[in-house]
Amino acid sequence: MAIIPPHIVDDIMQNSRIEEVIGEFVQLKRAGSNLKGLSPFTDEKTPSFVVSPAKQIFKCFSTGKGGTVVSFLMEKEHYSYPEALRWLAEKYGIQLPEDKPATAEELAAISERESLHIINEFAKDHFKNNLHKSDEGKKIALSYLVERGFRPDIIEKFQLGYSINKSDTFTSTALEKGYKLEYLEKVGVSKVKDNRSFDFFRGRVMFPIHSVTGRILGFGGRTLFTDKKIAKYFNSPESIIYNKSEILYGLHFSKSDIIKYDNCFLCEGYTDVISMYQAGIKNVVSSSGTSLTREQIRLVKRYTKNITILYDGDAAGIKASFRGIDLILEEGLNVKVVLFPEGEDPDSYSKAVSSSDLEDYINKNQQDFISFKAGILLETEENDPIKKATLIKDLAHSVSLIPDQITRNVFIPELAKRFNIKEEVIWNEVTKYRNEAATKEQKEARRRQNSHSNTQSYSSQNNSASIDNRGSFDAKFDPYSHEPSPFKDTPDLPIEILDDHNEHDLMRILVLYGPMAINLEQIGEKGEKTLLETSVTEYICSSLDEDELSFDNPAFASMYQFINDSLEENTFLKPDFFKSQLDQKIVKFVSEIEMNKHELSHNWITKHSIFTNSEQDKLKEAVLGSIYSFKSSKVEKRIKEIQKNLIKLGPEITSEELMELLSEQVALEQIKKAISVQLGRIIIH
Repeated sequence: MAIIPPHIVDDIMQNSRIEEVIGEFVQLKRAGSNLKGLSPFTDEKTPSFVVSPAKQIFKCFSTGKGGTVVSFLMEKEHYSYPEALRWLAEKYGIQLPEDKPATAEELAAISERESLHIINEFAKDHFKNNLHKSDEGKKIALSYLVERGFRPDIIEKFQLGYSINKSDTFTSTALEKGYKLEYLEKVGVSKVKDNRSFDFFRGRVMFPIHSVTGRILGFGGRTLFTDKKIAKYFNSPESIIYNKSEILYGLHFSKSDIIKYDNCFLCEGYTDVISMYQAGIKNVVSSSGTSLTREQIRLVKRYTKNITILYDGDAAGIKASFRGIDLILEEGLNVKVVLFPEGEDPDSYSKAVSSSDLEDYINKNQQDFISFKAGILLETEENDPIKKATLIKDLAHSVSLIPDQITRNVFIPELAKRFNIKEEVIWNEVTKYRNEAATKEQKEARRRQNSHSNTQSYSSQNNSASIDNRGSFDAKFDPYSHEPSPFKDTPDLPIEILDDHNEHDLMRILVLYGPMAINLEQIGEKGEKTLLETSVTEYICSSLDEDELSFDNPAFASMYQFINDSLEENTFLKPDFFKSQLDQKIVKFVSEIEMNKHELSHNWITKHSIFTNSEQDKLKEAVLGSIYSFKSSKVEKRIKEIQKNLIKLGPEITSEELMELLSEQVALEQIKKAISVQLGRIIIH
């Protein structure tokens, strides 16, 4: 792939709108100057995912993830950095340098996940070419699709294709192009048996299965043979890029309409979705023949809280799907059901009537889940008191799953009225089910807590041994997931953590306030005092360079190098510069300090409330305090290293080595004391 020049990267970042991109994954609602929605990275009932259109950053408070629009695509879609940029460039019509064919070495360097995506993309193009350009594809597959009533523009939009009905047409072509048989087998387009490779989908119309952003995750293949011994549909096997329980067919095309109409129509198959879409009802998806899963429901929940299930007239199949309705209710979504006439399904009915008649039918025939379940089950069981009682209990259980109390309270009278039963009876039954569920949940919580406590105890023992044996704190610390802490009030923290926190705090001040001016006192040779105006960046850099100090954290070290280089060119770097970097740790750090709006460290804010944009003297104190804390942690760290060396060398240490180390330690202790005095003056002030 061609390298994307920096000026085009800047163009992509400036033209991309994070609220538009994330809006394709999450239903966002206005919350002041920001937008909020449910996290796309985890399951949650209360929105904690925040997007800032002004700063073009996002923050997920459930998982701690954050960054720019590029970071989001890398986290959500597992894109590489260049792939995320290319996706954005395509979305916003930005011209990129022409790609050159990847060399064998470049292909080998691509990760397995990306290799599988590349193979699926190649397969999609191959199958499309077969459908439109091969004699077999045009005569058999394309004519079949046309006979089924699919328009050419719809066939093109859903990227339908055809797999030639020969043993290894696709596989041999892919191998000639340099794709690995191992990966062809992993995505399921090829199979290997008795040392012979062959095409898995041969003789089938191909339905590519897209991710939300349009990447090909897998395929569904429909046979064109009438032999009942041949399975009607084959689907790609699950892989690291395709998990059928987490995918909804058609969502890539329908997500904007789902948000627009605040409703999602749920069908069963591929052709149901395509036919409904062709008929003008575009907010439609399917579970691709699998039983509805929680993951699929939560996927819909990102865009709407309303699901309308479209069933065909197969009563047996409908009864088997009742569990899906309960799952939808349990996830807090509103569910309605439409039953098509006997012998019809969304595919056939949408072609048998006009678009307006289809909409009218859906609007007039949608039912709530109580009416629907009762109507289906009472058809054959209305005169059986025992089965009728079982049905009422089943419906009461469904109502009990609804997490929202007000919604439950609405359905209980409806259920009582439907069966001419006192509301109190239904209330008691619903309460019983909810109590049983709560008891079960509490037991599970206690089990998890006990398991966690045992793990914590084991971990604590190991950590204690670690400290005793090595004389150091053995723990991982992520400075990106914490705000600066009031270190001066917590002297017992291990020095490694203090050092990371102080690096975090100083870099935060450099990024947020670097260009701002501060006035510093200078004392001349005769003791006279003068004021020197300098920038925050210039003062911090000169102060660190004077003492030959640097950042240990790799991301901060890179940022500091950028800042130093910009000073030589008499320029100041803005946060946007860092948010366009390849290193996503840098992007996350800058995005978080912007999003959280912590102008000063927690210690300064809580103790002094000293900073506003116009209070230059207070900014000076914050800068000085952060530098002194940074230097103090570096001095303390070196003292600890000397003490470790003394213990490590033990009796083998020479008198010269001993005197050198002790002299350095004494000097460092004096520096540490002087820094403490300076810090004390700032705090007292």
